[in-house]
Amino acid sequence: MAGEFKLKDVLPWGRNRAEYVAFFDLNDIDTDTRILDCAGGPASFNAEMTAAGYAVTSTDPLYRFSATEIAGRVDETRIEMIAGLRAALHRFDFTWHESIERHEAIRMAAVGDFLADFEAGKRAGRYRSAALPELPFSDAAFDLALSSHFLFLYSDHFDTGQHVANIAEMLRAAAEVRIFPLLDLDGEPSRHVEPVRALLAERGFDSEIQQVDYEFQKGGNRMLRVYRSGR
Repeated sequence: MAGEFKLKDVLPWGRNRAEYVAFFDLNDIDTDTRILDCAGGPASFNAEMTAAGYAVTSTDPLYRFSATEIAGRVDETRIEMIAGLRAALHRFDFTWHESIERHEAIRMAAVGDFLADFEAGKRAGRYRSAALPELPFSDAAFDLALSSHFLFLYSDHFDTGQHVANIAEMLRAAAEVRIFPLLDLDGEPSRHVEPVRALLAERGFDSEIQQVDYEFQKGGNRMLRVYRSGR
């Protein structure tokens, strides 16, 4: 049906460093910051940040596959994603990407950079096969954990309790968590955001919603920051 953008599963789709910087307001991050990217998928963020001297570790169950297998999965994703965008074109702002064609080119360039880095990065421990809510890291191993286009976006796939468990696990491993976007796949504010904030507050975590300099889903220009109370 025209206007719908439905995904049955969480799909891998490439995003680049410039987008991550905008998603998560990372302009002032220094090279000493230990960064964890949860559900990173085939993003080029790790590759680009590593080349610039930053310390980034990415996790995703996708990383148990070979580069060739991931490339095949992304090619399937591309078809579904672009069809979905065309069906719901009115719900997206192409100021950043200019057009669907340019959007697709940016995504595939990011995937290409990821694939070129993947095997070496996996050997170096920068890409780890893991899925929330169980991360293979010690407490406070990172300064900052990021989650792009996973939590809240897939609000029909994960309930409020699952969101809390996933975020709490990231907060075990990192001092701060940033999540973007806060809209679901229908382009509506996720129904889980405020209940999740309340439940995290009961566990001793503060949170704030911050506007960012990126908007692809119309109205999707905010991220959630979560950290321990009294930080």
